[in-house]
Amino acid sequence: MLETHELGRRPGSMRTVQRTVAAPDDLGSGMIGIPPGNDLELDVRLEAVMEGVLVTGSIRGEAVGECVRCLERVVEDVDAPLQELYVYPERAEAAAQSGDDDEDVRELEGDLVDLEPALRDAIVPVLPFRPLCRPDCPGLCSECGERLADDPDHTHETIDPRWAALGSLAGTDDEKRES
Repeated sequence: MLETHELGRRPGSMRTVQRTVAAPDDLGSGMIGIPPGNDLELDVRLEAVMEGVLVTGSIRGEAVGECVRCLERVVEDVDAPLQELYVYPERAEAAAQSGDDDEDVRELEGDLVDLEPALRDAIVPVLPFRPLCRPDCPGLCSECGERLADDPDHTHETIDPRWAALGSLAGTDDEKRES
């Protein structure tokens, strides 16, 4: 929550806020996200406008997840832009009465701005959809699950199942020749 009391309701008044806050729970996707309690650095400007308070700036943090190819740990710096309008309660009420009820309108709670929903809306879209430990990650071996980056020459001798029966005949033929 950010305090907006000192802005008053004077359009054009402004203040900047630089603060480190703890990341809320579930800030990310299933593969990568910012762990709960990790530091998020806020660098925002609060500006009074006719409708409410405009919050602009950036959010920085460190996302942790796992590579989609090899399941190794991935750590990525996140720098997300933030721009959100928080309307005065009477403006939101007037909009609702006039039929302009927009679900995405965020409302000031007294003189406070609740940034948590805006943090989610800003950070989740900038997280990688398919995080990789490195761009050329070869992944895991489909036969045994070994990490291919650890052994680039990793191979398995595979016999085409259509020819496997012939392999067993060759073994019995060699035994007959030896006797």
